[in-house]
Amino acid sequence: MNPVSRFFAAIALAVMIVPGFSQPRVERDKILLPNGWSLTPAGTHLPLGDLPLNLVISNSGHLAAVTNNGQSTQTLDLVDLVARKRADSIVIAKSWYGLAFSSNDRYLYASGGHDNVVKRYAIQNNHLALKDSFVLGEKWPNRIGTAGLDVDDKTSNQLFVVTREDSSLYIFDLATRKIKSKTGLGSEAYTCKLSPDRKKLYISVWGGGKLLVWDVAAQKITASIATGNHPNEICISKNGKLLYVANANDNSVSVIHTVTNRVIETLNAALYPNAPSGSTSNGVALSADGKTLYVANADNNCLAVFDVSVPSKSVSKGFIPVGWYPTNVKVAGKQILVTNGKGMSSMANPYGPNPVNKKEVVLRHAGDSRRPAQVQYIAGLFRGTLSFINTPAPAQLAVYSHAVYQNTPYSKDRELTAQGEEGNPVPMKVGAASPIKHVFYVIKENRTYDQVLGDVTRGNGDSSLCLFGETITPNQHKIVSNFVLLDNFYVDAEVSADGHNWSMGAYATDYLEKTWPSSYGGRGGTYGGEGERKIANNRDGFIWDHAARNRVSFRTYGEFVDNGKAKLDVLKGRFAPGYTGYDLGVADTTRFRQWKHDFDSLVAANALPQLTTLRFGNDHTEGMRAGRKTPFAHVADNDLAVGMFVDYISKSPIWKECAIFILEDDAQNGPDHVDAHRSTAYVISPYVKRRAVDHTMYSTSGMLHTIELILGMPPMTQYDAAATPLWRCFTATPDYTAFDHVPATINLLERNPAQGKLAVWSEQFDWSKEDAVPDLVFNDILWMGIRGTPAPSPVRAAFLKFPEKKKKADDDD
Repeated sequence: MNPVSRFFAAIALAVMIVPGFSQPRVERDKILLPNGWSLTPAGTHLPLGDLPLNLVISNSGHLAAVTNNGQSTQTLDLVDLVARKRADSIVIAKSWYGLAFSSNDRYLYASGGHDNVVKRYAIQNNHLALKDSFVLGEKWPNRIGTAGLDVDDKTSNQLFVVTREDSSLYIFDLATRKIKSKTGLGSEAYTCKLSPDRKKLYISVWGGGKLLVWDVAAQKITASIATGNHPNEICISKNGKLLYVANANDNSVSVIHTVTNRVIETLNAALYPNAPSGSTSNGVALSADGKTLYVANADNNCLAVFDVSVPSKSVSKGFIPVGWYPTNVKVAGKQILVTNGKGMSSMANPYGPNPVNKKEVVLRHAGDSRRPAQVQYIAGLFRGTLSFINTPAPAQLAVYSHAVYQNTPYSKDRELTAQGEEGNPVPMKVGAASPIKHVFYVIKENRTYDQVLGDVTRGNGDSSLCLFGETITPNQHKIVSNFVLLDNFYVDAEVSADGHNWSMGAYATDYLEKTWPSSYGGRGGTYGGEGERKIANNRDGFIWDHAARNRVSFRTYGEFVDNGKAKLDVLKGRFAPGYTGYDLGVADTTRFRQWKHDFDSLVAANALPQLTTLRFGNDHTEGMRAGRKTPFAHVADNDLAVGMFVDYISKSPIWKECAIFILEDDAQNGPDHVDAHRSTAYVISPYVKRRAVDHTMYSTSGMLHTIELILGMPPMTQYDAAATPLWRCFTATPDYTAFDHVPATINLLERNPAQGKLAVWSEQFDWSKEDAVPDLVFNDILWMGIRGTPAPSPVRAAFLKFPEKKKKADDDD
């Protein structure tokens, strides 16, 4: 029996022979996430702030500190580990990851993010008070970006800080708070950690795939050790001989012998051997006796547990289910502590948020930057939690492991065999034939389902939330009427920064997930996505890299192309140079004509690629910006371009063997009565069912999986491998009837008023890049400009499944 089979057999045996653990509390209330994955978090949970990234334990073991680094209010939390409650929480203007207690626990050092400082707080009676700061340089836009840090107040009396933007190590004198030295690291750094004897500093170079060793006495780098992709969190054994660094893009942990500076072992933290990217291993911690290693897998929503008692011969012990996107794990005595970055789902809220009062309405719509705390913007919605989990006995760990596998829709089998039916144009097996030879994949910008299709009576819509109904979007309404209506489709992303990477790669790296909230919160930092920064790109690339590996021809129009330049090497020579990228000053109908000219030449030359990616993004709109096109005009122009595009293809020579897929890269803050991730999606082909409604729960990754199966490509990541393909939309019996587009019913040149409060408010922001305008503000502007009333907040659903309650609660602790 192979190791994987033995592991599953052990789980099954434990569940059978320990009936008291067969239905523990941890498995009772399963939460289904919008992306199709589920949660059954173990332990008890303490609410934290927005996106907790780092967790450190005081030297006494009585306190823990957490830094919350999300889009909304950023805070530092001090947690009493004995009482399991928050002792203090203070606002910090800007922060990111770095945290360390002083040796006597009298001070807490915290990264100030793009303020380019480290703040030192005094701890008195379990409360924090700012004492002073260590300044690395001027604030953003000066590109420094403080990240991880460590402090030695016993031997060298120094503070060590690494940075993300200028990729450097800064060393401060603790007494004078002056910079002693600055050393370049070659790429973005994540964190640094001193050895137990404080003679060496280990630095994980996030963007460089390496661990650097800094000799504290010699004041220089003495070794560079190759690790996996995106090394981040570090932990070191008590004797200092073994170091563990998590590699987020490789689902792994590198085990390094610190005497020889060699990787002696690589631990695969994924649930299956040779799994593609998608586990996102980003936290590591050792048990008190140093024999057990816990690895936080952010995108698998679990901890991987390893027996590391024998160096270079570690053994997997199982998994523990935790919350959504665990970012850090630490051990305090027999307690396992986990920060869940996105908390416990977006939680059901069927009656909407509490009504805002008149004063708050005035603030929200008069341009005041202050935001009422209860307003639910997707970027700041997911409040993190701290889980307290007692160290599980083997039988309990087996049940936990069983729960993790049940929560995870990904498996190795699903990489090559998908859900479907025989004879369907969407094959079930990778490489099987499909009558569809050409795929067109269209990306639009930032709309929820209810905003556009909420007025379609056949679907699950709320017409009261519909801003751009049939009068504004007649073509998209005709498409869902003539072909198939999808009213249960969810984007995998929160915003455009990760949305385009999800849309093109079925994954967003830990870099993107952890940095876009600061940028979107106006705290500095760059956009990162769409190929802007190499570190933000998926390890194995995007759909185009995947197509090139599988000998599938492709061409892109505007997607990952900016000002006529490809952002990725794979796109060089494979994009239309005459196609305009993101520019709200250029109509999408103009883009249609640019595409049409290029398409005609390719068809004439018999050179049409198998995969075409194309961007129609003007449904983003410019709000009520003075003198610019109105939101209605922008969305109607986008709708007409989509209609003309579908019309032209349906009357072209390749119609009989093509399929068109259209989605929004993200849904952001538009109101939707089901969930803020629910969005519009359209599927058009002779092989798509006519006048149908499909209520199946689909996702961005599911659309990519469908495209891959049609074109004979395996999935790229665990997410598209796990996602349900859109096979229920298709039929083996084609209908070649062409689509006739509908002319716009409103003036496409209609302009916003040149004056007024909303125009003045709109002019405060940058509209040249998608999502440069704070989307919470943007949604308010749109709604007020169109409806003249305060905007409703979106409703969030947790997709909860409620099994029958038992009379007595099980105890999983």
